[in-house]
Amino acid sequence: MADRHTLEELNNCSREELITIVLMMQGQLDTLNENIERLIEQVRIANSYRFGKHTETLDSIDGQLSFFDEAESCCDLSVPEPAAEEVLPSRRNHKKKGQRETDLKDFPEEILPPYQVSTEELDAFYGAGNWRRMKDETYKRLRHEPESWTVEIHTVEVYVGTGGDHQDEFLRGKRPKDLLRGSIVTPSLLASILNVKYVNSSALHRVEQEFQRNGVNISRQTMSNWIIRCAEKYFAPFVDRMKQELLSLPVTQSDETPTQVIGDSDRPNSKCYMWVHRSGEFYKERPVVIYEYQKGRDHEKPLEFYRNYKGVLVTDSLEQYHLLDKKLPGVTNANCWAHARRAFADAVKAADKKNPLSVKNSVAYQALQKIAEFYRIDTELKELPATDRLTQRQTRIKPLVEDFFAWAKQQAAECAVPPKSRTGQGLNFVIHQENYLKVFLTDGDIPIDNSASERAIRTFCIGKKNWMFHNTAKGARASALVYSISETAKLNNLRPYYYFRYILTELPKYCDEKGNIDPEKLDQLMPWAEELPECIFRKNCASVPEERSAIPLQTEQSSASLLVAIIYSTIPARKFKTICLGCHSA
Repeated sequence: MADRHTLEELNNCSREELITIVLMMQGQLDTLNENIERLIEQVRIANSYRFGKHTETLDSIDGQLSFFDEAESCCDLSVPEPAAEEVLPSRRNHKKKGQRETDLKDFPEEILPPYQVSTEELDAFYGAGNWRRMKDETYKRLRHEPESWTVEIHTVEVYVGTGGDHQDEFLRGKRPKDLLRGSIVTPSLLASILNVKYVNSSALHRVEQEFQRNGVNISRQTMSNWIIRCAEKYFAPFVDRMKQELLSLPVTQSDETPTQVIGDSDRPNSKCYMWVHRSGEFYKERPVVIYEYQKGRDHEKPLEFYRNYKGVLVTDSLEQYHLLDKKLPGVTNANCWAHARRAFADAVKAADKKNPLSVKNSVAYQALQKIAEFYRIDTELKELPATDRLTQRQTRIKPLVEDFFAWAKQQAAECAVPPKSRTGQGLNFVIHQENYLKVFLTDGDIPIDNSASERAIRTFCIGKKNWMFHNTAKGARASALVYSISETAKLNNLRPYYYFRYILTELPKYCDEKGNIDPEKLDQLMPWAEELPECIFRKNCASVPEERSAIPLQTEQSSASLLVAIIYSTIPARKFKTICLGCHSA
C-alpha cells in the first residue's frame, strides 16, 4: 500500500512530486477497478453455474440477451416477411395410426376371456330375437409384473458301480460350471444387480432394501463380493480383449473425472480418478468404451495405457495428454473445441445483460459466433464419408479457423480485454493450444470436440452422486470393468441386462483348468459379435431365450424389477417350484 501524505506534506511537495503521486494513484485505481471487475465476473459465473442453465449453446445465450430489448436485439431488416401460409394456422396433424401396434408388436401377448353379454340381457334390452352379433371390439393394455422369484430344483443323477473294474466308484450327471463355486448367485441375479447399480445408477443398499421388502435376505456386502469376484475372474480378461480392439483404431478419445476412494486416499477428501477411453465418435462399426481407475492423473497414467498406441488421441487441454504427444512418437494429440469456447461462454453469461448490444459487440461474443460457424458446417458434414468430410473441412472450415486465430492474436496484442479476465484467459488458451486445435482439419475421422467422451463418462458421474465414494481400490477397479462392458453394450445397441446375463452364462465355459480365461478366445462374446442372440439387441425382441423361459421378463428401467433366480439350472430334466418369497406360500 502507498504511503499516506498529510495536507502539510502535500503543500510542501513540488510540482513534479505531485504529478508522480497522481500517476501512482491512477495506476492503483486502474488495478483496483480491474480486480473489482474480475471479482464481479467470478461471482456472476459462480451464480450462473449454481442457478443458471448449464448449456453453452449460442442460441441459449442469445435467448437470455433478448429478455431486455427484443426490438433492438432481434431486428434484422434483411429478413423477408413470412408468407401467409406460414402465418395462418395450418390444419392440425392427426396422430399417426398404428403406432401403438408397432410399439407393442414384440411383446408376448395373453388373450383374456371376452367380456360377454348374456342372452337374457340382450332379450331384455332389445326384445326376444331382435338382435344380432357384430364384430368384437378389441383393445390392448400393457401389464407389468416387476418382481417374481423362481426356485429351480436341480436333480443330478448319481450311480455307483456294483461290479467289474469300477466297483464302488460313483458317476454323476455332467453339470455346467457354476458362476462362483458354492454360491447361490446366478447369471440372471448378478445381471439384475449390475443393471440396477451400473446402468440405472442406484446404490446397492437400495437393492438390499428392495430385496428385504420382498423377503429375500441378500446383504450389500454379499452383492459387493459377487461383483468384485466376477469382475476379477471374468470381466478383467473380457475388458482386456475390448482394450485390444480400442488400441487398434486410428482415432480414440479420452477424459477423466475425480472420484473418492477411501481406502486408497493419502488424506481425507483427496481425489482419485476414473479415466474413460473410447473409440472415435465417427467409428460406428465397433464402438468401444474402456473405464480405468487410477489413483492420480499424472502423465504416467495415460502414458502406460497408450504406450503401444499409434493414432490420434482427442482430449481436453490437460497438459498430461500433451506430454503423450511429445513422448510417444506414434500418438498425435487433438484438442477439444468445446473446451476452447467455454471461457468465452462464461464471459458472456457473466456480462451485464442490461445492454445487450454491448454484449454482442464484446470480444467473447464475437469469439463464440466464429466458433459456432465451425460447428454449424461440421454438423452438416457428419453423415459424409471421412474422405469427403476432410475435403469439405479443408475447403470450408480451414479458412475460418485461420481467420479466427489471426483475429484472436490481434485481440490479445491490442489488449482489447484484461488478460486476467475470463475473455482474456480464453484468448490466451486458444492461442497456446492452436496446433492441437487444428488437428481435426487433417483427418476426416477426427471429431471437432471431445463431447463423446464426456457422454461416455456421464453415467459414472450420475452414479457417484448416489453412492458418493468407493471403499477400496479393488472395488473401484471392479466398477471400472463393469462400466466398460455396460457402456460399450449401450453403444452397440444392446440391452445391458440381457447382455450381462448372456456373457455371465457363457464366460465360465471359457475357463481352463486353473480358472483362467484367454482374452483371445472371447471374440464371439464381444458386444459387436454377430453370434450374439437376437433377444440381446434393442428393438428386436422382448422375450428371453427358450432355455430360460421359466424365468420371467425383467424391465431394465425400474430398480424394482430385480430378478432373483436361486440355484442355477444345470441339467435338461428340471423341476420347477414357483413360490412367493414374500409370504412363503406355494
